[in-house]
Amino acid sequence: MADRPNGERSGATPAGRAKGTPGRVGGLGTFGGVFTPSILTILGVIMYLRFGWVVGQVGLGGTLLIVTLSTSITLLTALSIAAIATDQQVGTGGAYYMISRSLGIETGGAVGIPLFLAQALSVALYTVGFAESVTGAFPFVSAKVVGLVTTLAVATLAITSARAAIRAQYVIMAAIVLSLLSLLFGSGLEGVEPQGVGPSLIEDPESFWVVFAVFFPAVTGIMAGVNMSGDLANPSRSIPKGTFLAIGAGYLIYMSLPVILTLRADTATLVNDPLVMRRISLWGDAILIGVWGATLSSAVGSMLGAPRVLQALARDGILPRTLSWIGKGSGEDDSPRVGTVLTLGIALVAVWYGDLNLIAPVLTMFFLTTYAVVNVAAGVERFLGSPSFRPRLSVHWIFSLAGAAGCGSVMFLINPAATVAAGVFVLGIFVWLERRGLEAAWGDVRRGVLMMVARASLLRLRRAAEDPRNWRPHFLVLSGAPTRRWHLIELAADFSHHNKGLLSVATVLRDTTVSYERRRAMERNVEDYLAKRGIDGLVRVISAEDPFAGTELLVAAYGLGSLVPNTVLLGDSESDEHRPRYCKMVEHLWRSRRNVVIVRDADRVGFGDRKRVDIWWGGLQGNGALLMILGHLLKTSLAWREAVVRLKMVVPTEAAAEDARRNLADMMEQARTQLELSVLVSEDKPALELLHESSRSADLILLGIAAPDQGDFAAYFEQLRERTSDLPCTVFVLASETMAFREVLFPQGDRP
Repeated sequence: MADRPNGERSGATPAGRAKGTPGRVGGLGTFGGVFTPSILTILGVIMYLRFGWVVGQVGLGGTLLIVTLSTSITLLTALSIAAIATDQQVGTGGAYYMISRSLGIETGGAVGIPLFLAQALSVALYTVGFAESVTGAFPFVSAKVVGLVTTLAVATLAITSARAAIRAQYVIMAAIVLSLLSLLFGSGLEGVEPQGVGPSLIEDPESFWVVFAVFFPAVTGIMAGVNMSGDLANPSRSIPKGTFLAIGAGYLIYMSLPVILTLRADTATLVNDPLVMRRISLWGDAILIGVWGATLSSAVGSMLGAPRVLQALARDGILPRTLSWIGKGSGEDDSPRVGTVLTLGIALVAVWYGDLNLIAPVLTMFFLTTYAVVNVAAGVERFLGSPSFRPRLSVHWIFSLAGAAGCGSVMFLINPAATVAAGVFVLGIFVWLERRGLEAAWGDVRRGVLMMVARASLLRLRRAAEDPRNWRPHFLVLSGAPTRRWHLIELAADFSHHNKGLLSVATVLRDTTVSYERRRAMERNVEDYLAKRGIDGLVRVISAEDPFAGTELLVAAYGLGSLVPNTVLLGDSESDEHRPRYCKMVEHLWRSRRNVVIVRDADRVGFGDRKRVDIWWGGLQGNGALLMILGHLLKTSLAWREAVVRLKMVVPTEAAAEDARRNLADMMEQARTQLELSVLVSEDKPALELLHESSRSADLILLGIAAPDQGDFAAYFEQLRERTSDLPCTVFVLASETMAFREVLFPQGDRP
């Protein structure tokens, strides 16, 4: 994650860096932009209309435990938020922005979409709560009508002016303070015994975790300030400070209220009367004013936050292209009016069908999912210790991962089925985005994670003994320009079962004046070319005056630790002038303990119909075992799965043929290579004549060739080329690796 010159990491796409970007001049401060919306969302509908029910269901001790557990999760999440916010400038989208810039655009989108839905449903939660409190005071009023009208009014205010909505929250905060003072100086109900509250006094009390699920949205207000990140003057300073102050103030209030409720009301009243606070306050109507203000301000906060998350999702290309218009902003403050209308639609549907106890648990799952991923993002960043991650507020990764574990554990304790459903929903979005192949204009932490895993794996491989059971060919393909010799890459991909083995494509340029930047651009072009054809491979382009010497140096130096290509695949030499040097290079590769696979004439005759492969075999010794392995890999590949792969063995007489078939039948059964055995009788015919007669109609021929240390390899190879010149595409195989290939075929020790 490279730093920009001004200290900002690679951020959103150009569309996302329009008005309202981080650090906007004249933006909101800590108190107005973070603390106020956060504390007003914390001290909201759950506190006024469900806190008495919580106390009645689980008692004073259970309530204090729920408050502490809930606040602990939000505090750990706030620490993670602070770490990320003090390391990077947080743009529009709040938690989505943080996650996508740390864990990648797919993970950000997978969490951002549920986060938007959660905040849209939050609007319904608060307006339903407002309607419930209104009907409690005025029973003749329809709660559904009040909820719908209130939702429309909140959306209108958010569309009209975000600043006006923020200023209105100061008045609402004063009303909440007044209501809490009225409650503090109130008196208890007549006939209530101190500490006479608890689940033992209810016929069918709800379980602890069901009550927890209803209460938890009360402490999710920390996202209200984060979601306004694009409107803050200094997000990296305001988000941590304002969030911690709101959490601290909310915790003190939530730990005090259960004591007051326990001492002033009985269990039945707490459970059955949502407005019990009104009855035990000094001025009861102050509670109504407070609940109305809190619910409306929280609804406004969610109505401001949800569209901004949606706007960020659209601008980053998370939403389908047909919905890119959702990312457009309006006015000087870049207000997401289109997103506000969509949020309004979701909220209206939820208001029509929902109630508090139904909506709250759904929100809990969505918010806990978001919190867990935010914690993972911060924990991974800190654990990796990348030089680019330098938060002003340093939080140990243990705390972040503890927060993530807490979120996951609580989700399962609340509702395992809903947890699995939420996980499947998020995973489904992730897979959808992964398949779309989105490209972000910023770096993320995934490369750091992969580097850490790669480092650990390489070090383990260094200490691990070579194991025939896990051997597979890792090809280095000397293709030159891939467009001209695509058949080499294609055959290597077939042998390695398309992306199951390590495949590298190399080109040696004769021009030594080519710059590094130009070579890197050529590598990227080849990578794109491979990707478009469904092949994942590494690419290396080097320069050398002598391409043969360059190839030898490349093979010697290419790789990392024990992870090096074990098989070199190349085309045949077409130039008589260069063939001696070509043969010397092949000999060098063989002595470097690299298996060599030479493909001849594929560029001229191709691979035919891929229906028949002939492997000329002389036994397990030498190249024999490797030929069988390559034949099996070809037969089980996608492109050659319909082919008949025959292992052809030549014997002098019919009697020898019968013995060979009988002796090899058991070996073929044990090898399980799906190869067919064909024993040919020469009857004094030259081997070359038999080869031409038997394999003239094959699509591909595999031949083992003699080791270079058995004589003049250049003369031998020249003669071999002449004798096979009129055959179909022929592959010469030269085994050199120290691996005992017969142990790859027979790993259980029961070898022939």
